[in-house]
Amino acid sequence: MLEQVRDRCRLKHYSLRTERVYLYWIKRFILANERRHPRNMGVAEVEAFLSSLATRDDVAASTQNQALSALLFLYRQVLGIDLPWMESVVRAKRPQKIPVVLSRDEVTRLLALLDGQVWLMAGLLYGAGMRLMECVRLRVKDVDFGRNEICVRNGKGGKDRRVPLPRKLRERLREQVERVRVIHGQDLLLGLGEVHLPHALARKYVNAGREFGWQYVFPSPRHSLDPRTGRKRRHHVDEAVLQRAVKTARSRAGIDKPATCHTFRHSFATHLLEDGHDIRTVQELLGHKDVATTQIYTHVLGRGAGGVLSPLDRD
Repeated sequence: MLEQVRDRCRLKHYSLRTERVYLYWIKRFILANERRHPRNMGVAEVEAFLSSLATRDDVAASTQNQALSALLFLYRQVLGIDLPWMESVVRAKRPQKIPVVLSRDEVTRLLALLDGQVWLMAGLLYGAGMRLMECVRLRVKDVDFGRNEICVRNGKGGKDRRVPLPRKLRERLREQVERVRVIHGQDLLLGLGEVHLPHALARKYVNAGREFGWQYVFPSPRHSLDPRTGRKRRHHVDEAVLQRAVKTARSRAGIDKPATCHTFRHSFATHLLEDGHDIRTVQELLGHKDVATTQIYTHVLGRGAGGVLSPLDRD
């Protein structure tokens, strides 16, 4: 059955992370019910399992929703069983938290303690409002130096969007792309140089994975085996590299706020709104489906639109 789950995830083009998370929750559900086959269980068992996560394990709402998504996928997509709405599930409460935002001075101090590739990546998180995984998965072809913009592919919700390329990062990013060109050339000489392509593009365009445009802007320093295909490739850099660097820099900068990589994105949105950019523009740059999500950064709407200037570029 677990193989069926894997096959269905791949058919749906789910990421490897999603596949692993779904398998984790499905295994945990089965073990919690004395290894009974899910086909012999139903709404009662699912409700009891999800409720126990909230009442006994005291998990966050996002964790419970993750488990719910995994079980709904199992029953609907794999077993072909449509579970009715589970009204009696005890739902974990989702706290209404105000996002952590750094001041401009704090951003400057934090970035000053970073250097090299991690400085450039952190600059993109703040200067373009990118999410961490959007940054590490950035491809060479999606950086447009002529238009001073970056195309973020397959963001949250599977949506593409365009964000500004900060002028202060332009030359450093161009140098990074040229380094990738050298690395890619060396890989090709070794008979390698192929990267993972999303969905079925590898079958449709057989040689695209070796093209320079598809290479990651921030490649891993070493090759690794693709867990799905077993092919040796150069993947993108591990996101933990930047996470550790930001954590260390925050401590050295004396910033007591619980700032993480995602805090740069919160600061990007807040500082744009402070500069007078329209909330609809900020919504589009962040890739939010609903403007209500963007409103968490401000209670003031319609301050006036204008050309988008990255907060990183302000004097």
